[in-house]
Amino acid sequence: MDVITNFRFETKEIENEWITLADGTKLAARIWMPKAADHQAFPVVLEYLPYRKRDGTHVRDALTHPYFAGNGYVCVRVDMRGNGDSDGLMFDEYLQQEQDDALEVIDWLVEQDWCDGNVGMMGISWGGFNALQVAARQPEALKAIITLCSTVDRFNDDIHYKGGCLLNENLGWSSTMLAYSSRPPDPDIVGENWRDKWLHRMENQPHLAETWLGHQHKDDYWKHGSVGEDFSKIKAAVFTLGGWNDAYMNAPPALMENLSSPNIGIIGPWLHKYPHFAIPDPAIGFLQEALRWWDHWLKGIDTGVMEEPQFRTFMLDSEPASASASVKQGRWVAEDKWPSSDIYKKQLFLSDGSLREAVESEKVESVCSPQDLGVASGEYCQIWLGPEAPGEQRVDNGGALVYQTAPLTVPTEILGAPRLRIKLASDRVTGKIVVRLNSVHPSGSTTRVSYAVLNLCHRYSNETPQLLEPGKFETIDVVLDNIGKTFAVGDCIQVAISTTYWPLTWPSPEVTTLNVQEGAETFLELPVRPIREEVEVRMPPPESSKPAEHKLVRVPEKQRFSTRDMKTGLSHFHILDDDGVSEDLNTGLLLESIAREHYQIDPDDPTSASVETHWTKSRARGDWKIRTETKASLSSDKDNFYVKAKLEAFEGDELVFEKDWDKTIKRNMV
Repeated sequence: MDVITNFRFETKEIENEWITLADGTKLAARIWMPKAADHQAFPVVLEYLPYRKRDGTHVRDALTHPYFAGNGYVCVRVDMRGNGDSDGLMFDEYLQQEQDDALEVIDWLVEQDWCDGNVGMMGISWGGFNALQVAARQPEALKAIITLCSTVDRFNDDIHYKGGCLLNENLGWSSTMLAYSSRPPDPDIVGENWRDKWLHRMENQPHLAETWLGHQHKDDYWKHGSVGEDFSKIKAAVFTLGGWNDAYMNAPPALMENLSSPNIGIIGPWLHKYPHFAIPDPAIGFLQEALRWWDHWLKGIDTGVMEEPQFRTFMLDSEPASASASVKQGRWVAEDKWPSSDIYKKQLFLSDGSLREAVESEKVESVCSPQDLGVASGEYCQIWLGPEAPGEQRVDNGGALVYQTAPLTVPTEILGAPRLRIKLASDRVTGKIVVRLNSVHPSGSTTRVSYAVLNLCHRYSNETPQLLEPGKFETIDVVLDNIGKTFAVGDCIQVAISTTYWPLTWPSPEVTTLNVQEGAETFLELPVRPIREEVEVRMPPPESSKPAEHKLVRVPEKQRFSTRDMKTGLSHFHILDDDGVSEDLNTGLLLESIAREHYQIDPDDPTSASVETHWTKSRARGDWKIRTETKASLSSDKDNFYVKAKLEAFEGDELVFEKDWDKTIKRNMV
């Protein structure tokens, strides 16, 4: 990445500025601006997050916001209510209060002498979500947004549920937020009452897994903040980005297809990171692309950004499977409009272990997977830069029903959402189907291309699920995640069907067998992008502003491994994300973060499943030493979920606060 230090405008930074809301709550903001803002107004770019501007996002902020400031923008990074150095309490994600506060922040920005009245909003993940949500509230000053790695459907395409199945990331993310939000404000910013604010924050700290497990269907709770419920509410221009190795690859196609406001999209090979420092490579010059966007919509400069194709994406090449590849092979392509009229649907029928273009079998095949199938699934949301990607899929195929083509004699490209139409019957009233679309390399290595999980009670509706009738055959559609992929000559296209996917999803209440009826009603539908001559798409190389200055005190460590206890038969999966200890040379803060997750299940018993998490968060400067230990667990039987958590807070080695949560929540067709 090229570090740029010579900008058009000299810049200055305001370490902390208080934005006082109507109810008296003060939000903490960090601001980068041209020095010329003392006598000249500029457009403003807002990033609004709960992740702590001072010691949470400061590394990535340093790479990004000074770059825009040097090019004539005021960049404002705000800690949300109840987080970082801001006042107040936060009780959940994406609440009405969060949006209302954002609207007040935008009003405050417009009132400042250095703001010319034009505001943009930018963010990844949470910030990408609320950029869309705030845009749907239509504040007059908000002219354009950039949303990265976000969603339009909080129930089906976030970190709680997928296809009506409970994701284990639901507890994982709740544990993350418990650790994140229980950290104290910085005494250097808030003053001597930092401790009172910290204790008040922890006393009111929610365990969000309880809330999320209380909404097991797509009800009004999830529809709130899901902009896909009414795309027409968004009037601002939208630049949407994602990564094929992220959990949120479906939002850019949905936004490009459904928005009535001006919009463009980019999807690269990346995981859950900004594209100028994301992996796997190739990273791109996101800041240059974003600057062209802001110049067009906030300054009225003709940069040509809206004259280019609506959708640019990276087509992944055929490669052997890897859980930690730092580079992906492929090429950039473009579609003038999305959906593209050039893409056509190709059907491949499931027939006697093969994928064929014609129906050749009407057999009934059955599948009943072991409860620990899924060890090669990778993590739901790849973010921590460990070996998180899906691994060698042959590991999971042994417990699945597998169909594949003969080796391809011509390359086949797909772009969009594959679909499996399948006629099946279950032997239980509840159950799930897991569908993996794989690419089999000539070496035999098998890579997951896309996948879907579907709670079969949600086969017709997420709002009003229905129990299955055992033995009754029904034809259903299973829509897989969007993907851009080239199957090369010699590759085989493969579909693997299972009834479990651990540790990605929570198991069904009972062991389930699915019977699959081969024939005319059971086929894979691929969105084929015809091979054609096309103009080469070139993306700019990554640039950034000067990185933050840090000193590594203790080396990070990342682990992911699975084991089988040969005595008990239990399967274990372990994750360690130890970020080590680093010193921020600007603030003097010593920062430590360690996350541990342990998954356990008996391959024959879905009610044996359990997950435990443990986070350590430490902050220190001189004699000021703060540490929080947060633990959480989830287990279940056929009827109930059991969710527990514990928070302990220390000053030095002295325990100054503790809180426990323990709740039983009834299962409802999950």
